Amino acid sequence: MTGQDAPPAEPGGRASTARWAADLAMGARFAVNGGRESWARTVMTAVGVGLGVALLLLAASIPTAHALRGERTDARSVYSFSVLKPRPDTIGVGDAGTTYRDRDIGGFILAPDGDRNRDALPAPPGVDRFPAPGEMWVSPALKRLLDSDEGELLRERFPYRTAGVIGDSGLAGPAEFLYYAGVSQKTLERVGASYHIDHWGNGDHGDEPLNPALLLLIIVGCVVLLLPVLIFIATAARFGGERRDRRLAALRLVGADVHMTRRIAAGESLFGALLGLTVGTGLFLLAREVIGGVTLWDISFFTSDIRPSLPLALAIAVAVPALAVVVTLVALRGIAIEPLGVVRNATPKRRRLWWRLLMPLLGMGLLLPLASSFEGSSRQAYQAAAGAVLLLIGTTALLPWVVEAVVERFGGKGSVPWQLATRRLQLSSGTAARAVSGITIAVAGALALQMLFASVEAEDTRSTGQDPNRAQLMTNVPVADGTQARDAFERYRATKGVTSVLGVTEDYVSATHGDKADPSAVSEEALTVADCPSLREVIRLTSCENGDVFFVESPDFDGSGDTFAHPGAQVNLAYDDEGIPDLDHQKLWTIPRSAQVVKSRKDPTGQERTGIFATPGALDIADLADPKATAMIRVDPKVPDATEYVRNTSVEFSPSLYVMRLSSTKQSDEFTAIRRGLFIGATATLLLIGASMIVTTLEQLRERKRLLSVLVAFGTRRTTLSWSVLWQTAVPVVLGLALSVAGGLALGMLLLKMVGQPLTVDWAGLGAMTGIGAGVILLVTLVSLPPLWRMMRPEGLRTE
Repeated sequence: MTGQDAPPAEPGGRASTARWAADLAMGARFAVNGGRESWARTVMTAVGVGLGVALLLLAASIPTAHALRGERTDARSVYSFSVLKPRPDTIGVGDAGTTYRDRDIGGFILAPDGDRNRDALPAPPGVDRFPAPGEMWVSPALKRLLDSDEGELLRERFPYRTAGVIGDSGLAGPAEFLYYAGVSQKTLERVGASYHIDHWGNGDHGDEPLNPALLLLIIVGCVVLLLPVLIFIATAARFGGERRDRRLAALRLVGADVHMTRRIAAGESLFGALLGLTVGTGLFLLAREVIGGVTLWDISFFTSDIRPSLPLALAIAVAVPALAVVVTLVALRGIAIEPLGVVRNATPKRRRLWWRLLMPLLGMGLLLPLASSFEGSSRQAYQAAAGAVLLLIGTTALLPWVVEAVVERFGGKGSVPWQLATRRLQLSSGTAARAVSGITIAVAGALALQMLFASVEAEDTRSTGQDPNRAQLMTNVPVADGTQARDAFERYRATKGVTSVLGVTEDYVSATHGDKADPSAVSEEALTVADCPSLREVIRLTSCENGDVFFVESPDFDGSGDTFAHPGAQVNLAYDDEGIPDLDHQKLWTIPRSAQVVKSRKDPTGQERTGIFATPGALDIADLADPKATAMIRVDPKVPDATEYVRNTSVEFSPSLYVMRLSSTKQSDEFTAIRRGLFIGATATLLLIGASMIVTTLEQLRERKRLLSVLVAFGTRRTTLSWSVLWQTAVPVVLGLALSVAGGLALGMLLLKMVGQPLTVDWAGLGAMTGIGAGVILLVTLVSLPPLWRMMRPEGLRTE
């Protein structure tokens, strides 16, 4: 290209659409045909943009993945507000889920309610046919577990033959543990069917609105996770800026005007961004294959679930190249590209502070009206998101001004590495600030999230009243009579790993006289039968011997009136099949006159009982009509899998018997799921931030290759330059961390006000974030040392 070939400048610096297209195409050609250096810059830009695009595509896939996962779980739902009675065309469903070594295993036992042909019965989604008695269909993950050595103890819990594997359409994710087992009608009647259904997918209940505090947690979490990605993409679009600007100066020498060079630079960045879109799409496709085989916190997705919705994918495809072009044009406004060179080393104009302060102030202005009034409406959600974005971007926008203001005060004192680092920062503080901007947003947002987390966790964490020090497990054993209850307690006591069993059998007694026309109105009193060690866990005793009886009066009892149950009185133990006192066929029991009145005590599950308490010597539990047996179990912590042995014993009584692990606190499933999701996203974001700083540092070192060779030629040691890289990385990171702490505290206080919680600072989280910043400094320095040493050779001065 010669001066005569250059197109004339158009009036006012404006160019036609055709001129824009031609100049952009020329920039793309320079990116491809500009030699090894151009290709290096293009590849680095493509890799940087590609990493960001891949993460954006993954984030855009979350709504689709969640919706598809929900559709599959809804399609197999049996829970409904409309209760069906057994009919010839219905099937009985019993919940038979269990837990194995902290893995939740979903399960259902199925039996037809009539004599209908099994081939005509509705099979669960993903299952070829309705399971026959004694066979089960299992998910692939459960089958692998059962077939492995690890599942040896679990196999004892399933007395069924594996007939097949549940298909993907019947699973929430590839790592889900689920089974459907066929049983006989008699077995299901003994266990008790939870539901009767005539088709699968009975979930007719709508989703409950999310707690406003949890919704705010999701909104801020998404902002914190995605903003660093956008900043990283903007930073990647400026890789290799110094070399590009020197090429543009050469174009000015052959006749190109300022506007044309900017359009050519935009075309070069646009090509790199488009190539980055391709790279990002490839990384996304690779990542979705990996995600399909990974389980994090019991959450897994099929590969086919990980796909962004079309509008979000189009938005990413348009926004990323547009962002690259805009960033390039904005960067060139502060540089004078002349035919004789690039003027960038002269004293630059001081950065303006007013507009950098305006953004966080606007963000605070949007968040303050929501203080103590955030209810989770759509308008408030958008307002909260916009306020958080402005506050975090404003915090990041302050970083270049802060870095410039601090480093210009560094004099020529200090060690040689320190002087090399500070001089480089003084000449190019903007590049250093851009590299740290992602950390600034991430740390500020993470700090605010941790403050909100600590508050929401305290509010969402509820005390269960349970005491795991007195018993670790609890289960309600289905028994038909007192004899079965006694046998159940003995079998638990004989289970491996069990040290003791607090067995409590409960029933009711009624008055011996009443209106036979309305037996449901007959007075009743609760009756609890247990041995002395078990009674000491539910009532306060000073002494107890077998044969004793005790009374615990209801808190509502004021002592007035007469009660049918008192020492020396006779009570009726007989009840009919409907659970109504049977006055025609009474079974009498006389309460001993020695019965004592005592106080109640919370049992290990946190429950308090009232009524009559008898030892087996005073009342044989075999005489009870409809007993409820509760076993509170203590296990030996030294016995591995003691809990699993107890669960295996429980299955012998009923496949749907649930063994609860006692815990003093409990969190809602929503909070736990949100915390898991944010931790997954935070992990990916931190990895991207680390990659951002590494790529940026390597790109800066590559542009300084000749300078490094000069320093080596003059005898500069490797350790000197290595320490200079460390200080050059550390100074902006430290300043960014200080700024992010201030911005994070401000955002955190506003968020706490919005949910009406007192100000609490998560000092442990603050320390963790500081540690992460120090770790990033060390990681970037270590990764940059090998290429730094390779560039520190006098041969780098050679030119052609």
